[in-house]
Amino acid sequence: MKENSITRKHLVYSLLTGLLIGAIAGTPIGWFTHRAYAEQRLAKNLICREQHRNQPEAAVQSICGSRF
Repeated sequence: MKENSITRKHLVYSLLTGLLIGAIAGTPIGWFTHRAYAEQRLAKNLICREQHRNQPEAAVQSICGSRF
């Protein structure tokens, strides 16, 4: 029976393949997650600003934070 040994070359190719697949799969997931978080943060900020609309802008910013 022939024994297959793992060489350094195979490990490097395996690492590069994993990094490539991770980058291809991770980029859309990260983009989607960031976009969802940004939209949720903006919605919370707008709701807070609406609830405190009769107060001065400085007070609203200290309560609700910056829009961006």
